[in-house]
Amino acid sequence: MEVNDGKKILGDKRRELIIQWLSSSEEPLTGGELAKRSNVSRQVIVQDISILKAKKHPIIATAQGYIYVQQTPSPKVNRIIACKHSPAETKEELFTLVDHGVTVQQVIVEHAIYGEITASLMLSTRLDVEAFCKKIEQTQSSLLSELTDGVHLHVIEGENSSQLEAAIQALNEKGFILND
Repeated sequence: MEVNDGKKILGDKRRELIIQWLSSSEEPLTGGELAKRSNVSRQVIVQDISILKAKKHPIIATAQGYIYVQQTPSPKVNRIIACKHSPAETKEELFTLVDHGVTVQQVIVEHAIYGEITASLMLSTRLDVEAFCKKIEQTQSSLLSELTDGVHLHVIEGENSSQLEAAIQALNEKGFILND
């Protein structure tokens, strides 16, 4: 989908195209893909995304790439849950949630120095979870929950409250829900 005939796309035009590409894509687009399309470096794209976010464009970065969040009101319900588990149990936790039809939107930890640290996940399927876990493994990155001995929050989204409750109950049965 290269539209530039090998020429570098400059500034404002490139950012307009980034918005167009992201808003019309069904899947997240990586910085590398956006860089390839506009014939610039990935670092230029990272800077462009920062500029667009500062201009209030609803772009979020996920482990799978960038997403332009469509501003349509959602009838879905959200909930914040407190979890605790080891890094080795991460895939099982996430599979449990997506297997109940729940989207894991964010992970949040409370850091002693930095305060609240939030990362967008946007995991809805087993394939999303597999890709996320594979990327963690390939990059040898640490999970945010490793900063807090496994304690973390998730913002989860579902079609209705009973769907969320079923997912939470399944996590609780596996010992992943942080209770008093």
